Amino acid sequence: MEYIEICGGKKLSGSVALHGAKNSALPILAACVLAGEKCVLENCPNLTDVTASLKILEYLGCRTHREDDVVEVDASSISPRDIPDELMHEMRSSIVFLGPMLARFKKVCVAMPGGCEIGLRPIDLHLSALKKMGADISSEGGRLICTAQSGLHSARITLDFPSVGATENIMLAAVTASGKSTVVNAAREPEIKDLADFLNSMGADVRGAGESVIEIYGVERLGGAHHRIIPDRIAAATYMACAAVTGSNITLERVNCADLDPIIPVFEKMGCDIGCGDDCLHFAAPKLLISPGEIRTMPYPGFPTDAQAVVMAACCVCYGTTVFTENIFESRYKHVGELIRMGAKIKTENRVAVVSGVSNLYGADVVSRDLRGGACLITAGLKAKGITRVTGLHHIDRGYENIEENLASLGAQIKRVRNE
Repeated sequence: MEYIEICGGKKLSGSVALHGAKNSALPILAACVLAGEKCVLENCPNLTDVTASLKILEYLGCRTHREDDVVEVDASSISPRDIPDELMHEMRSSIVFLGPMLARFKKVCVAMPGGCEIGLRPIDLHLSALKKMGADISSEGGRLICTAQSGLHSARITLDFPSVGATENIMLAAVTASGKSTVVNAAREPEIKDLADFLNSMGADVRGAGESVIEIYGVERLGGAHHRIIPDRIAAATYMACAAVTGSNITLERVNCADLDPIIPVFEKMGCDIGCGDDCLHFAAPKLLISPGEIRTMPYPGFPTDAQAVVMAACCVCYGTTVFTENIFESRYKHVGELIRMGAKIKTENRVAVVSGVSNLYGADVVSRDLRGGACLITAGLKAKGITRVTGLHHIDRGYENIEENLASLGAQIKRVRNE
């Protein structure tokens, strides 16, 4: 068994550099399918989800190479193969391969995706969009069979919800489709713009990414590109929560403060002092945190659902009561039961969680049941009196690169323990 052990109550200090954004790296790696030449990605995080994406690319015949945070992908020898179930099931975001594979080969057969069990994440928006672009889609034995014998064509697609995954799949499918495609009510997350910047560096013509309407003008082919992935804003929120819960002062390096605009005000309401530089963020927490009141997760530029759990860990020791409303996923409170075991006072009903602040938390053996919930438990463990042991690390490793080493470098008493 493998677990992270934390001896709580230690203040943090110093600086930590952010790794590249997981939610940018995955669609950008899928976009490499469309390239006829080598692509070089800097600041590519070393995460198990990234490794799963590279396995899919290698299975398809791509040549890949990693050296530190630089990943090279050469898709010039890629071939149209059905992606095996075991590779698709390693991560939920694997469905993002559907658009580029269909665009390049006119046929793709994939299994339904895997990943965290944080509630229903339907892919109907992905499929209905691809159908509008000329795809014929059927399902058989838990697998999707998609064909576009005459190639994909342009379409005007209005999304019922600004889904990040659907927006990405449409962009990836449309960049080489004939004509002009328009996505209305598109997702506006920074990772969407990062994907568009990468595609444009390959020779695509994507306009308006980061806004609610995106226009994609199809081109005949895409070439190689050299791109630097943006910093991970959710990792930034996590380290901010770790500093807040321990009353610490830290500096985040290689950060884009503008991407944190929906998150910074919440910590400021707690009494934290935040200063932003060109590529760094200085974070100073008070001795006693104050409840920020109400937090509602929303599509960007609203408060991100991925930051809900780690901020909740900090709110557990705030003065006052905090009310969370989870508007994105219906099963994203799996960390609550574990926080209660550590002494937190939380009541949940459907999508609402009411957190009444307590003076302290207490160490316990807890289980990470999803990616962000695992980070939440580590955050709580940094504050808790005594020893906290967090298992289920395969979830945490999907989205955080060496989180225990980074926290240890800031002064936390934390280590990863591997029992034979």
